[in-house]
Amino acid sequence: MACPAAGNDREDRPARAEIGLGLQSDKPAGTYARLARRAEECGFDVLTVFGDLMYQPPIFPLLEMAAATERVRLGPACLNPYSMAPYEIAGQVAALDLASAGRAYLGLARGTWLGAVGIAQPRPVVALRECAEVVYRLLRGDTGGFTGEVFTLAAGTALRYRVHRPDPPLLVGAWGERGAALAGRIAAEIKVGGSANPAMVPVIRERLRAGAARAGRPVEDVGIVLGAVTVVDRDGEAARAHARTEVAMYLAVVADLDPTAGVPADLVARVTALVDAGEHAAAGRLIPDDVLDMFAFAGTPEQVAARAQALIDAGVRRVEFGTPHGLTDGGGVDLLGTAVLPLLRREPVEVLS
Repeated sequence: MACPAAGNDREDRPARAEIGLGLQSDKPAGTYARLARRAEECGFDVLTVFGDLMYQPPIFPLLEMAAATERVRLGPACLNPYSMAPYEIAGQVAALDLASAGRAYLGLARGTWLGAVGIAQPRPVVALRECAEVVYRLLRGDTGGFTGEVFTLAAGTALRYRVHRPDPPLLVGAWGERGAALAGRIAAEIKVGGSANPAMVPVIRERLRAGAARAGRPVEDVGIVLGAVTVVDRDGEAARAHARTEVAMYLAVVADLDPTAGVPADLVARVTALVDAGEHAAAGRLIPDDVLDMFAFAGTPEQVAARAQALIDAGVRRVEFGTPHGLTDGGGVDLLGTAVLPLLRREPVEVLS
């Protein structure tokens, strides 16, 4: 199916929100380029590759996608300062920005599940702040040095190659008050991963406000990005059943992070017990519709567009449709581009009950 025409200039995109795709780094070489070309044809604005533990490092798919596209922004969401040193992070974002002719962004977060590989995560907000400081000093060619509580940069230390830009935009991945306040101070965007809940948007904006005020800038300068598991299909019930199974695997984490969700503790406990026993489909069947819709985009194109539109109406700068996209990855990307995206580019979509 053909994609709707997409403009080549940022001015051709809707001012109120960007629409992005989030990809897991679990695919063979060549697949990323094909998906990226298709997404750009259809008019998506941003392509993200997750930096999840034990998957391919995101730089590989990002470089492949950079070579296959001309317009979309590209970045990892997210790298972390515990498993990768700041100088290496600076090098990777510089490489992506060069390969994409200035379309890169950098995502930083504390990281998850690093205990499985024996990596502790002390003082995460300090580590994130200082990591960003070192990365951007290196990108700017600032040789004055830096002495922090976690990271240092000796005076005279500099990258030994030319960078395309000294300031690719920074995204901070965070849900909590301290992480959001840090984003309010230093980031262009904050990403709340695993949420499709419009009620979280004003919560995050208030959490950004303290940091933005400390930095002396308007809170509106920091774009709010919400992204979550996405499963779209013409068979809406099949899509929602698959999404339930996906959400079951992280419900115990995100339910506690969202102060507006009110997910019953006994439901979380029963879902978690089934997931721990390897009964993922059974765990998913316990998740009711209202809970599913807070933590996933799931159903027919019209249902998925309605949930995304609710986030846009709540004031997000970007909606990110995450893996697995559909009952198959390629089919999901096609349907998002040909059936969901056109609805979001037109008149507001009525939110479905």
